[in-house]
Amino acid sequence: MRVVPVGERACLVEVEDAAAAASLAASARAWRIRADDIVPAATTVLFDGCDPAEVEAALPLLDRESPGDSGASVVLRVSYDGPDLGRVARHWGCSTDEVVARHTGTGFTSLFCGFAPGFAYLGGLPAELAVPRLDAPRSRVEPGSVALADRWCGIYPTASPGGWLVIGRTDAVLWDAERVAPALLAPGTRVRFEALR
Repeated sequence: MRVVPVGERACLVEVEDAAAAASLAASARAWRIRADDIVPAATTVLFDGCDPAEVEAALPLLDRESPGDSGASVVLRVSYDGPDLGRVARHWGCSTDEVVARHTGTGFTSLFCGFAPGFAYLGGLPAELAVPRLDAPRSRVEPGSVALADRWCGIYPTASPGGWLVIGRTDAVLWDAERVAPALLAPGTRVRFEALR
């Protein structure tokens, strides 16, 4: 891990991947590292409103000890009728029913948020199920669209352009500024999908 100061009261800690970033952020929160905000990303963790020297001094403890599994758990009900469901089935060499079974049988974890408020990058797909993005992004993807790209799963919180493969849709409200915690799938949240019948 490498610590990069960002001004006087913040620093970025560079890590190997998104899973390591999520783990470091969860550990830092559990061990109550003094920072106004701790934000994981794909290969970094931002400690904002902190003493960078204190963060750097705490890293050996955070790297060595795990705080345990303390994230919330969410089940999302999905209509698996997305326009790219067949494309994913062909890529995986299986039927669309098997795509649904694999997707609902996978435990996902929100590793970080980005792209749009409430958009969580959900890790959990094994490498052999990685899928390519569309060659040309759609100009509009509907809110609630459940989509895959590479080894990620994500749900579009609002209508926006997007190049991920859409396999279904959910009615879950992913971002609500009026909620105490606006993002439904904050980093650390465990996510399971359930097929609507």
